[in-house]
Amino acid sequence: MTFQEIYTLYKDLVFNVSLHYIQNVEEAEEITQDVFVSVFNNLNNFKSQSSIKTWLYRITVNKSIDYLKAKKRKKRWSIFTPLQTNQEKEQLHFANFNHPGVEMEQKEATKHIFNCINKLPKNQKTVIILLKIEQMSQLEVAKILDISSKAVDSLFQRAKKNLTFLLNQTEGK
Repeated sequence: MTFQEIYTLYKDLVFNVSLHYIQNVEEAEEITQDVFVSVFNNLNNFKSQSSIKTWLYRITVNKSIDYLKAKKRKKRWSIFTPLQTNQEKEQLHFANFNHPGVEMEQKEATKHIFNCINKLPKNQKTVIILLKIEQMSQLEVAKILDISSKAVDSLFQRAKKNLTFLLNQTEGK
């Protein structure tokens, strides 16, 4: 499969997964570009031990997590450098989440749910996104995360419990 074919087939998938993580269209586009630069640079090294789709999911999840870590690191260090511009001090903020396709009456509930999902540990967040938002099978998620199907189920159960707690905790506020 050529790079152009991979890009054409999977660009929307990569964008949507990164958007679920980042919840910012411009930043998701940046991650999508980074993913395909990595794919282009490493396509000759792809050994077909998994499907290209699984490989792309893995790269996208990792790039999204790395992006969030870098953004948090930048935020943390910004308190020590008061001469930064306002743009450089921009914090990770999900209140302005604008996901295409979300109807207006569901927007507040969606923002609240994603704010709670973002508070989960990264492995639980990944399982929720892949199983419930991307609607992948447990086996597919296990391949992407390189863990057993039972481990995926265990992570999902913990994520569901923690998410329920977070949603109930913030309901009264």
